[in-house]
Amino acid sequence: YPHAHELLEIALGSTRISVLGSFCSWSLAMNPVQRPEMFIIGAQPVCSQLPGLSPGQRKLCQLYQEHMAYIGEGAKTGIKECQHQFRQRRWNCSTVDNASVFGRVMQIGSRETAFTYAVSAAGVVNAISRACREGELSTCGCSRTARPKDLPRDWLWGGCGDNVEYGYRFAKEFVDAREREKNFAKGSEEQGRVLMNLQNNEAGRRAVYKMADVACKCHGVSGSCSLKTCWLQLAEFRKVGDRLKEKYDSAAAMRITRKGRLELVNSRFTQPTPEDLVYVDPSPDYCLRNESTGSLGTQGRLCNKTSEGMDGCELMCCGRGYNQFKSMQVERCHCKFHWCCFVKCKKCAEIVDQYICK
Repeated sequence: YPHAHELLEIALGSTRISVLGSFCSWSLAMNPVQRPEMFIIGAQPVCSQLPGLSPGQRKLCQLYQEHMAYIGEGAKTGIKECQHQFRQRRWNCSTVDNASVFGRVMQIGSRETAFTYAVSAAGVVNAISRACREGELSTCGCSRTARPKDLPRDWLWGGCGDNVEYGYRFAKEFVDAREREKNFAKGSEEQGRVLMNLQNNEAGRRAVYKMADVACKCHGVSGSCSLKTCWLQLAEFRKVGDRLKEKYDSAAAMRITRKGRLELVNSRFTQPTPEDLVYVDPSPDYCLRNESTGSLGTQGRLCNKTSEGMDGCELMCCGRGYNQFKSMQVERCHCKFHWCCFVKCKKCAEIVDQYICK
C-alpha cells in the first residue's frame, strides 16, 4: 500500500530534487526547490520523468509545475511543526536522513503516522493559500470568500485575503490522488491504510480551512479607526499544530470491515468526524532502537528530572535511568533600550545541570 515515505528522486545537474511518492512533499521539503521554473528541463516538465507518480499526480504536476515548490515549502512547515509538537515525547518526529525523511516509522498506521499526514496536508494548504494571495501562482489570486454576514455594514470587505478555498481544493486533488488511484481488495489491511491516510489528510486540510478568520486594518485620521478594511486570513500555523495535536491525543482506533469501511475498534466511543484523526495500528513504545519499526529509541535524549510528564526522566527514559552532567548556557541579559531605536544586551554564562537517558 502507499506508504507516505516512498520516494521518487531525480537529479537536475547538481541540484537534487526529491518528491514523495504517496504524499509527494516531505522529501521535497528536505531538499526545497527555490524556483518553480527549475521544474522544466528544456520544454519537458520534470514530472513526466518521475517514475512512480500516479497518473493523476503526473498530470497535475504537468499542469501546475509552479505549485511544486510551494508543496515542498508547505511540507517543510509541517515537519517543523511536528517536531515542535513532539519535542518532549519519546517519538519526537525526527527526520532520519534526506532519503526516507521519517524512516520506517511511517510504515505503521499509528497515531504518529496519522499526525504527520495531517500536519503535512495542512502545511500544503497553508503554503498554496498564501502563495495565491502573494501573486506567486498564475492560476489563483486573492480569496473570493463572500463577505461575512456579521461584519459591520460600514466596514469594507475586499482586502487581499489568503485563498484558502483554492489551497484546500488543490491540496485535496493532488495529495489524495495517489491514494484514490490504488485498487486494493475490499476489506484488506491495505485498503484500511489507504482510508486512514485519506481521513487524516482531510483532517489536516480542514484544520487550516476552519481556522482561517477575518482580519481587519484601521483607516482614518490620526488612527481614529473610522473605517476598517477586512479580509480572510490564515491562522498562525502554530495554532493549527496545536489543534492537530489535540486531535492526535483523542485519535480513534479503527479497523477495516469486510464491506471496505473503517469502523471503531470500540463501538462505545464517538464516531470520528472528518476533522478527527484515526489510526489502524498500535504505536511502538519508542523506548529502544528498533530497525524493523524505525524507532530511534530515547537513549541520549535530554529529560526533565522534576517533571512527571512525558518529558520527565522516568517516562522519557522508560525506567532505564539517566546520567547527570553540567553544561554552560549563554543567554542575553541586562538588556537596555537605547534611543533610537535598538536594544543592547550583555551575554551571561550559567552552569546548569542537565540529564540524559541511559
